[in-house]
Amino acid sequence: MSNDSQGLVKGEAAVRAPPPLGSASSQGPPLSPSSTSKPPELPDELVQAGWAKCWSRRENRPYYFNRFTNQSLWEVPVLGQHDVISDPLGLNAAPAEGGGCVPGNGQRKRRISEEQGAGPNSIKRVKVEPTTPISPSTAGVKPWNSTTEEKPAQPATPTTPSPAPAVYRPAFIYWDLDLQTNAVIREHPPDNNLLPPHPEIELQRAQLVTKLRQHYHELCHQREGIDPPRESFNRWLLERKLIDKGHDPLLPSDCEPVISPSMFREIMNDIPIRLARIKYKEEARRLLFRYAEAAKRMIDSRNASPDRRKVVKWNAEDTMNWLRRDHSASKEDYMDRLEHLREQCGPHLTAVAKDSVEAICSKIYQLSAEYSRRLRQTHLSLLQDPPTEASASPQQSRLVYCYPVRLALPSPLLPRVELHFENDMACLRFKGEMVKVNRGHFSKLELLYRYSCIDDTRFEKFLSRVWCLLKRYQVMFGSGANEGTGLQGALPVSVFEALIRQFGVSFECFASPLNCYFKQFGSAFPDIDSFFGSRGPFLSFRPVSGSFEANPPFCEELMDAMVAHFEELLDKSSEPLSFIVFVPEWRNPVTPALTRMEASRFLRHQLNVPAYEHEYRSGSQHICKRDELYYRAVHGTAVLFLQNDAGFAKWAPTPERLAELLAAYRPSQPASLSSPGPAPNTPGEKDSTPKTAERTQSGVISPVSHDDNNNTNSNTTPPTNTNNSCSSSSSSSPQEKMAAV
Repeated sequence: MSNDSQGLVKGEAAVRAPPPLGSASSQGPPLSPSSTSKPPELPDELVQAGWAKCWSRRENRPYYFNRFTNQSLWEVPVLGQHDVISDPLGLNAAPAEGGGCVPGNGQRKRRISEEQGAGPNSIKRVKVEPTTPISPSTAGVKPWNSTTEEKPAQPATPTTPSPAPAVYRPAFIYWDLDLQTNAVIREHPPDNNLLPPHPEIELQRAQLVTKLRQHYHELCHQREGIDPPRESFNRWLLERKLIDKGHDPLLPSDCEPVISPSMFREIMNDIPIRLARIKYKEEARRLLFRYAEAAKRMIDSRNASPDRRKVVKWNAEDTMNWLRRDHSASKEDYMDRLEHLREQCGPHLTAVAKDSVEAICSKIYQLSAEYSRRLRQTHLSLLQDPPTEASASPQQSRLVYCYPVRLALPSPLLPRVELHFENDMACLRFKGEMVKVNRGHFSKLELLYRYSCIDDTRFEKFLSRVWCLLKRYQVMFGSGANEGTGLQGALPVSVFEALIRQFGVSFECFASPLNCYFKQFGSAFPDIDSFFGSRGPFLSFRPVSGSFEANPPFCEELMDAMVAHFEELLDKSSEPLSFIVFVPEWRNPVTPALTRMEASRFLRHQLNVPAYEHEYRSGSQHICKRDELYYRAVHGTAVLFLQNDAGFAKWAPTPERLAELLAAYRPSQPASLSSPGPAPNTPGEKDSTPKTAERTQSGVISPVSHDDNNNTNSNTTPPTNTNNSCSSSSSSSPQEKMAAV
């Protein structure tokens, strides 16, 4: 039976229309334009799984065809009975009634692709029970017409048991990929601007980003005589991508302003030296002397006015004379003297260093733009069908449950990636570059790929895409010891379970395929993460309804943009919409995002979890040891509930619900600063992305706050208008610099 004989029976592709908006909210979403179409002849769950009833002109009888797996059956298919991926010969299909061997019963048409050998990157797919349909393409998105909490019942059809190959099952699972979403969006077409990932391009991108990091390190040393602030390059990438209009997923190339307020601010905080959090008197004395000496040396070597030079040199020499005279001073005396010295010298040192620091920021951006242009040219040359200018498509009116980002451009033939296992680690190698992931997370990536990818049902491109995914995140967060792990920290499993039970949370706003708890999440790189379930960057994701958890990277500009996006969504939607936000409780100085949320008209409740009394899950969970999975939070965490009226009515933060959430936040082992993962029977964990750093509450900042894994740099309060950020940062007070990390 040839494919050209497939005549679709009327109604085979029809999707049941959602109910009208005028009805009660519990009944579903607005009415779509296709609401008058005839309902399909097949059950709704089979239609969503890709099944359609067709007519065979040759056999003169109907058959059933799956557009996702290209499977054909003569009998009515049973959802979950037969998986064409793991059982291509139909060995596990139910026998015909009466035991008769009727030709064609329970069988399907053979395809030429199955008679050929598997591709170079194909791997055997594990069988997952019960089988869940791969997420449909845009045209087959499940409409918002039923509650997602209710999973379709599986028909009780007898199956013939057969021995399955041994499948790796993680001893500890920190995610729940079975939970369906309640996030509702407006249907949108595939993205024509995203280029499909390719190992060759990802390898070149990794080399160029590493080269850019080296340039940044050299410029800080040559121009300012300091090491670059820890994690400042990573936060620069995050901050730039908020306003970048370029095409590269990682390297910024089209930003306004050119000078990054984040990078400028963090370099300025370390001039003339990086200050330390002081514990002992001798440390305070030594740091005070070093600051005075560095300030005097810096003002002598720069083009400063006579008045500036006079003020700085006089204060520095006065401090040195005081240190030589007084040997009985206390730690508090040294701290007060250091505070006074910074107040007197800080503004003058900032003024003479301003042009040099701006030149560093500008140079790094220009190199990034050049690298981005070069990468895109190479990438386009690998594509068979280069993208064209996409015409603006009209706004879609149909509301559907959220689905992964779809790429309009087909993926080219991908090169071979080698896979082998070393103990509990899966090692993937391409052209000598190896990336690693533990076997538990490798199994998780397989499941996410199965649920979300629609263009590679035989897993022929799976290994290449996993290599690109791991390389992308490895490069973004750097290769230093513990670098970037704070930017991907996640909530504990117990907290996620409480959020699900009490507040109906089913979506993470900031996550990645490596640290997500749900199979639906927002992430930074839709071009590669979309194959593993990403709904794209949340700042461009516009849900109409749903309950969301937001644990953003602790980058001030990103958190501020997040709050503005949340308020816009809450203001426009009349459907139940709720955001539970987890941010560091930085009060010295307070962050703009926290101030804005506390003053928001959508704030329903706020609770604060004290420092050292709760945990986060490490951002390197996919490669670290089990006893390093959790780390104790060194700063307080503010939990804020932003909800519209309908969301508050449905998921109100009542005292009982809040009590369970706080109880879930208690560390598993109070005696230690890091605790192992949950017991084997605990369902799963993992959450949103990034986290950097603590703000110190003392008056002076420390190199420890830059070098310690949990304490990265952070801030001087940036204004909302980024065009004014640089001038604001350069004129910030010494007290602000001392309190900023």
